[in-house]
Amino acid sequence: MIRCKKLPAGATLLFGFHSLALLASGNASGPLLVLLGSPVAVETQAKKLDPAPRDVIVYASDLPKSALSEFDFWNDPASPGGKLVGTPNTGGNLDPPPEDDPNVTFQVDVQSGIPYRCWVHMKVGAPKGVSQANKLWIQFSDAVDKNNSEVYKPGTGSYLTAHGPTQQGWTWVACSLAGPSWSEPPVYFRTSGRITVRLQAGMEGVGFDQFLLSPARYLEKPPSEAVVRK
Repeated sequence: MIRCKKLPAGATLLFGFHSLALLASGNASGPLLVLLGSPVAVETQAKKLDPAPRDVIVYASDLPKSALSEFDFWNDPASPGGKLVGTPNTGGNLDPPPEDDPNVTFQVDVQSGIPYRCWVHMKVGAPKGVSQANKLWIQFSDAVDKNNSEVYKPGTGSYLTAHGPTQQGWTWVACSLAGPSWSEPPVYFRTSGRITVRLQAGMEGVGFDQFLLSPARYLEKPPSEAVVRK
């Protein structure tokens, strides 16, 4: 008895007098014809495709204490895990990279060759002195622009800015290029794999509980929900 497995769409069985022929989709040169002279199980398998890129979501509550430099964990029931990270506000001034001011550093996995949009769920604090408690600077290892030129590398003066409103409270803030006309460029990465993300306080008193790199779902607009589920 000849037993055949169920064939996927696009495959056709041709029966001959002494043989079984399988006509299936082949490569670019044309269909593939296989003659089988003995009882076998016949199956075609679709080419395995790369998985669709996924959102990169980091909760501050999941970070180890070692990821924080002059940041602290603060309790907030509205945050995932009940915690955010922030800096105390003395009303002082902070300098942008490459100055090594209070920062949070961690690693995530990304895919190369696709655009990501960067978002930070920021808690704008109470203003004090020269600080509006509403700014972060963001850098990435292995980041490139659309021309494949290195950008936003930690330890350099290249960075994106998440500048929130003056109104206190929670808000999603895009990572933008500061300038006369603020723009929100997509972020690309040279290779797939693990990269380092560095968020540096741009003003004292600022906090955040979620960091997001989105290649699709939030590429054009911020999340509408306060907490993005993993």
